[in-house]
Amino acid sequence: MKHLPFLISLAIAMPAVAQTRPEEVMPEMKVIVAGVREGYRPAADTAQMLSSTPGYSVAAGGGVSGLPVVNGFADDRLKIRIDGMELTSACANHMNAPLSYIDPQQVQRIRLIAGVTPVSAGGDSIGGTIEVQSNAPVFAQPGAGLLTQGSLAVSGRSVNNSVATSVNASAASDTLSIGYSGATTRGHSYEDGHGNKVLASMYESINQAIVLAAKGDGQQLTLRAGVQHIPYQGFPNQYMDMTDNHGQFANLAYQGTFAWGVFDARAYWQQTDHEMGFFSPERKGAMPMITHGRNTGYALMASLPTAAGELRLGQEWHGFRLDDHWPAVPGSMMMGPRTYLNINDGKRDRTVLFGELETRHDGRWTSVLGVRGESVRMDAGDVQAYGTNMMNMPDLMAARAFNARSRSRRDTNIDATAQATFTPDLASSYAFALARKVRSPNLYERYSWGRGSMAMTMTNWFGDGNGYVGSIDLKPETAYTAAFTADWHGGGEEGWFLRVNPYYSKVDNYIDVDVLASFHPYMKMGANGNLLRFANHDAKLYGANVAWQLPLASSARWGRFMATGNAAYTRGKRSDGGDLYRMMPFNALLAVEHRLGAWNSRIETKIVARKDKVDARRFEPETGGYALVNLRSSVALNKMASLSAGVSNLFNRAYADPLGGVYLSGLKANGGALQALPAEGRSIDVGLQLTF
Repeated sequence: MKHLPFLISLAIAMPAVAQTRPEEVMPEMKVIVAGVREGYRPAADTAQMLSSTPGYSVAAGGGVSGLPVVNGFADDRLKIRIDGMELTSACANHMNAPLSYIDPQQVQRIRLIAGVTPVSAGGDSIGGTIEVQSNAPVFAQPGAGLLTQGSLAVSGRSVNNSVATSVNASAASDTLSIGYSGATTRGHSYEDGHGNKVLASMYESINQAIVLAAKGDGQQLTLRAGVQHIPYQGFPNQYMDMTDNHGQFANLAYQGTFAWGVFDARAYWQQTDHEMGFFSPERKGAMPMITHGRNTGYALMASLPTAAGELRLGQEWHGFRLDDHWPAVPGSMMMGPRTYLNINDGKRDRTVLFGELETRHDGRWTSVLGVRGESVRMDAGDVQAYGTNMMNMPDLMAARAFNARSRSRRDTNIDATAQATFTPDLASSYAFALARKVRSPNLYERYSWGRGSMAMTMTNWFGDGNGYVGSIDLKPETAYTAAFTADWHGGGEEGWFLRVNPYYSKVDNYIDVDVLASFHPYMKMGANGNLLRFANHDAKLYGANVAWQLPLASSARWGRFMATGNAAYTRGKRSDGGDLYRMMPFNALLAVEHRLGAWNSRIETKIVARKDKVDARRFEPETGGYALVNLRSSVALNKMASLSAGVSNLFNRAYADPLGGVYLSGLKANGGALQALPAEGRSIDVGLQLTF
């Protein structure tokens, strides 16, 4: 009966939401998730949409702000583009991560390139690229008259009584198109497998976008604009919550096809006004933190056919501006009387040139060679502490030392990639890849400066309960990666396949940490934390991903049964000893799918090994192994309506996510001892979609 309030609220909310069970392929270490309106999707967080991909995980954040992890590389080490825009977290806790700016219902296609990223797919990253495309403009057929279409949808989950709704509508002739999409999702704090509420995990998010497009004579111009509002979002593994987030964007894209090739151009602008503080009952007090971030940029690329392939040439520029300040709290001796300037007039500008040659050597060999050069300029203005009294002395001294330094930095980064694919026959292919990839530090890694324990704990996007301070002299990370993918297959799309993808990365100047001192979070003697400085250390990451599909049975009466699955193993170690943070232990996904007419069903088991390889410098908690069973089913009621339902964590297993960090919001309720963040318990997930 505990799910009854959720089911009643969902029934009241109906009309309808798009569901997802994405289709996956992985040629050349790529994963493409497309057709996202054709299957099942219970998640409110876009970062979760790739969760069935081997080697991919999500580090827990708020309800719509998880941080993607690919083969052990997380967050800023991945290049994330939304409709070609490069977005940057404008928060010391990365609460407004790039994927939080688009709702899953607004996504039409995701492409993940793990490990070796072609230079045309982005730089300033060492772990891979995630490209998200929202709903493409739709045009009518020539001479067909006005085309109108749309959809209404609703979905919900019982584990947090969440309801998500969306609407899409468009009208178009054969040359002009206009479309609108809106999505909202809201959830209460979720329950773990013991039935306990995980404090400060509630959220609400609203996204709206409009797209205008015109085309003709092989050319198309597309303008997208939109707004986002997150009124609140709890972060159980952080000291703060998001108390408001407003974002706006405009994105103008052009594509033209000419006799000499294809030309793509894009210019974009995005800004964020973000606030952190306390809003949940378990977190009391006042400590406003305000950030303003702005992304601007353009990208130009020409694709020129050659005798045996294609040459791609490009030039890009991306600029990021950040101001992060903490207003004084009236009457507070520690947080006043002045405004604390954390990042003042932060600047990070990247200027890019690249060239990439794709060549089909014969019917069996294809290669892609590319070089990318980036100039990264960074700077920040003078800062100040809250006050000049003894309580603020560590920050006061740190501010004086910071202001006395020259803070302007310029990095010249060179990426180079080489990929080759060998296809000896129709039943196999082999992809080989080598890359040198470089990432410069972000603004917080270089310019966060506070040395008091309170100030340092406010800079933390790791969910580990520790405190961090930057280092102006950080060097860029340089990763040398080798990867290989073997793909054996037969029987076409509905047939069998086996894909094996081992990889190895040696990272020079990996941005990790040095321990400065220790402290007790919330002054609880049973909880331990460290004060850490970002520092360069060499590291290595290696592992392997495996994916498979095997037809089991097929008949006109009983339908088609298919076994699918994947497994992943990742290790990360510092060259001077110790394990890297947020390395997912061995995990596997085993599933059986059934299709019969309009019905699609799936039973899956997620198996995760015990996590005992942990980062001792961050007091990363060990987590136990576990196995989860999920059930999914969807049916097309007719051409205009589809219904889906499922149960996540069927047996209500109590467990902790290995990448969840620590349960800070529950520290006081748990007797002052830090524990790993509890994960979600059983959830009944339902959804309905109507199209017209």
